[in-house]
Amino acid sequence: MKYFMIAAVCVFCFLLPFFVGAYLIHVLTSIMIFLSLALSWDMMLRTGQLSFGIAGFFGLGAYASIIAVDDFSIDPLLSILVAAIFAALVALALGWIVLRLREIYFAITTLALSSVFMIFARNLSDLTGGSAGKVLYESIFKGDSIKIYWLVLSVALTVILVSELFQRTRIRFAINAIRDDEIAAKCSGVNIFKYLLFVFVLTSAIQGAVGALYAQQYAFVEPESTFSANFLLLPMSMALVGGIYSTLGPIIGAVVLGLASEYLKLIMPYGHLIIYGLILIFTIMFLPRGIYGTVAKKIAAKR
Repeated sequence: MKYFMIAAVCVFCFLLPFFVGAYLIHVLTSIMIFLSLALSWDMMLRTGQLSFGIAGFFGLGAYASIIAVDDFSIDPLLSILVAAIFAALVALALGWIVLRLREIYFAITTLALSSVFMIFARNLSDLTGGSAGKVLYESIFKGDSIKIYWLVLSVALTVILVSELFQRTRIRFAINAIRDDEIAAKCSGVNIFKYLLFVFVLTSAIQGAVGALYAQQYAFVEPESTFSANFLLLPMSMALVGGIYSTLGPIIGAVVLGLASEYLKLIMPYGHLIIYGLILIFTIMFLPRGIYGTVAKKIAAKR
């Protein structure tokens, strides 16, 4: 029954564009973009490492995709894979250094990566277009919103599958052990650096691919907007509101905050971020486990 329900939800999501308008398709596409980022952040958090590098690798993937299409005439779909590989290679190179750090030192270093990448984007003007950015002749699928929705949905479902594999394979035991006690995990034979590097590279590749999707959707990149803090703060907020260390948590958080954000923009165009922030503060104070974590705890208590 569980697998039947999952299949039914996937089919429903696939057919949804035929029954809703263009505005809702755009909203759902945006929600799935941030859902994928939220899950990638949560997967890294499960190792106990708080990464603030989402916006950096997101922007890196966006630029890699646009440059691949504009300068090397690579197919837009293939450029998304190119962006994921490029982000993964950069993460692999940087991981040998930054993964030696822990706690606040790791968090600050990954946060600085976004600024470093943005400086490169501004100064390599022959390649990146400098402060003006780069614009493609047309967006992917010639701007067909339904095809773009299906592409983003496919990527989001892939990220969800990867997150579930993290929860259902031996990787889960290794990263949980690292998060709980690194010394005990090392004494138990867990190769801490190998697992941290693997998760860091994989999540960075996901963020790069999502950045490429976003860039191809709008056919435009520019340093300030592409490396915007929104691509860090919103995914983190969604994971925290929904519930960390899970797959369903970030999904619930992305849907709740994504829809709430759009609704608040309609009724409070200039003050919706205040309400958005209050929702986040309320959740952290009264639902520290997030929506999914709190509900799951209550169900387990009743049993």
